[in-house]
Amino acid sequence: MTESVILKFADTHTIERGGGVATTPLIVPPVRPGAAFTSGISSFPAGQAAPLHRHNCDEQVTLLSGLAEVEIDGETTTLDPYDTTYVAAGVEHCFRNIGDEPMVILWVYGSNRVTRTFAGSDEEMEHLSAADMLVR
Repeated sequence: MTESVILKFADTHTIERGGGVATTPLIVPPVRPGAAFTSGISSFPAGQAAPLHRHNCDEQVTLLSGLAEVEIDGETTTLDPYDTTYVAAGVEHCFRNIGDEPMVILWVYGSNRVTRTFAGSDEEMEHLSAADMLVR
């Protein structure tokens, strides 16, 4: 296996996650097994949001386009394009599209095994699994 990977966006597969939310995995275990992180891009139509949740690892999110707000540990902040967040493992958070255009985010997790646990639940699910739909 080669150490480096060139991933052409046009060749990637997009996952529909409900409510018009779409995710394109980039660096994930099937693409680069053993990578130290996981990354991808998600798009949310106007009015959509990722439900309040937490992960087993740190997460960095950069707003690429649109207007968003992020709630981290109960505090809400408006985000403009290229604003970046860092959310520590285990901290509840969510991203909401508060604009009229799609909200597009780049996400990077500090692990190659990512799980999500939705607020009010103790059920930990694998990131991007069938159980991990963002519209609930």
